Amino acid sequence: MDVNLPLTLLGGISPAVFMRRYWQKKPLLVRQAVPGMRALLSRAELFALAGQEDVESRLVTLERRGRKQSWGLRQGPFERRALPALKPGQGEAWTLLVQGVDLHDQAAHQLLQQFRFVPDARLDDLMISYAVEGGGVGPHFDSYDVFLLQAHGKRHWKIGSQQDLKLKAGVPLKILADFRPEQDFVLEPGDMLYLPPQYAHDGVAVEGDCMTYSIGFRSPKAGGLAQELLQRLAEDAAEGMDASMADALYRDPTQPAVDAPASVPGPLLRYARQAVQQALRDPQALARALGEILTEPKPQVWFEASSLDAAEGRSVAALGMQLDRRTRMLYDEAHVYINGESYFVSDEDGGQDAHLLRRLADERRLSALDLRKISRGARDLLAEWQDAGWLHRG
Repeated sequence: MDVNLPLTLLGGISPAVFMRRYWQKKPLLVRQAVPGMRALLSRAELFALAGQEDVESRLVTLERRGRKQSWGLRQGPFERRALPALKPGQGEAWTLLVQGVDLHDQAAHQLLQQFRFVPDARLDDLMISYAVEGGGVGPHFDSYDVFLLQAHGKRHWKIGSQQDLKLKAGVPLKILADFRPEQDFVLEPGDMLYLPPQYAHDGVAVEGDCMTYSIGFRSPKAGGLAQELLQRLAEDAAEGMDASMADALYRDPTQPAVDAPASVPGPLLRYARQAVQQALRDPQALARALGEILTEPKPQVWFEASSLDAAEGRSVAALGMQLDRRTRMLYDEAHVYINGESYFVSDEDGGQDAHLLRRLADERRLSALDLRKISRGARDLLAEWQDAGWLHRG
């Protein structure tokens, strides 16, 4: 993708301009970001998806009685008869939220690819919100950036940059206690609204039912990311140490008698510090752990092993190869990462394999011509990934 070329998706500005002027700074409304937009899944197909065990879905219900509102929240999967009526009673409305639709539908996956001017390490998923007239999830804010693309029907959005993010108590949803909108828009199919993190918004279906596609992004919290990194580093700690150090026992032949037995000995603290430093002496350890974490598949994702026979499965150069839509693949200067695994790549000898594997990550496919240039070892690696269902021929 040439990030300097204007995109209809962004209202005629380039990704470079969008990231510089709007990303994490201010909202952007784009009329007809996707001209002629039609829902990628029918209502029946979306309901069927919400009934699957491997799909994350939620049902939000709303009952209005005068000025009082009563919210409800249920977790899926949902059988069709478990969903409310398409035309609920007066004062009632509901919304079905289906997460990660891009993992299950190729058209949704392809739509998500249009937003890859943001790094893949940040791009998360495509969620579909189906709401009957009057349905929504209440005024709220997200902790991450979001593009709200209208796919079917109309939704009335109210947005505001308020600083008071206090939530209502006793409600199963994170609804703002004192929402004060500053702007409002009615989005029709093809229209899109970008909102930076913590920008308050409230969307309600009007003039019938509607579907909105939310393109969301990953925003890890520092504490949670540190915990994951340390856990993964700890798993590899012994492998990163010299064998003599890993098996060495703490010794203190010069330890004197003490009159404060509960005090931690200084030499033991220094020994512990040295052990940690030894375990992390590999300068690539942290980067490798981060790449593995960022490509770890979501809990509900699993891959089907290839059904090809061995001879056919190894002939990866006969056709091009493309990543499975559920596969996450990233790279840095020293490694490629795929579905939680890391592989060292070298730029020595021209770095042909490294270049092509990075191209696979960027473009999510390699042509037959590319595959003819790759080494036998890298070809065998691709065949292993194919056998695991991580990529496919074609």
